[in-house]
Amino acid sequence: MDLKRQSGASAVEFAILLPFLVLLVFGIIEFGLLLYNQQVITNASREGARAAIVGHCPGAVGITRKTDAEIRQIVTDYCINPNDTTKKRLITFSNTNNPPATTIDPSRTDCTPGHEVLGVWTGGSGMTVGDDVTVTVTYSYTFLLPTILGFGPTKLLTAKTVMKMESAP
Repeated sequence: MDLKRQSGASAVEFAILLPFLVLLVFGIIEFGLLLYNQQVITNASREGARAAIVGHCPGAVGITRKTDAEIRQIVTDYCINPNDTTKKRLITFSNTNNPPATTIDPSRTDCTPGHEVLGVWTGGSGMTVGDDVTVTVTYSYTFLLPTILGFGPTKLLTAKTVMKMESAP
């Protein structure tokens, strides 16, 4: 073969493969960020659930349980640094500070005190030791290149943690 006739062949091959290589690289980056953000909200839901299960019911002696607002703030603080919102664990490509949404089931208002016998709550109409508390965190992830990747502009990530209520310390 004549080398003069093949001078542009590699440039043409590279031009054909370049869009696929760029798509592959950005797809790997997007997928990694998506998994990272999923892990952050999973850890945030664990932090919120842990805060929800410790302490006494409101009105009881000693440490009281956290309110729904306090639990939501713990989750938000885990995801977004409260002292500097430019430093946050969640990575997003939108300009807005997008905190996750948090639901607690049952609500802390369901925790009405009874009395405690050997570390176990008896009486009252609310939560008792051993009951499940569920903290669900949802976050809307914004993709870097949504139209190229074909996922749409956002994806809703969800993390759910279930823990049992603990007895008083």
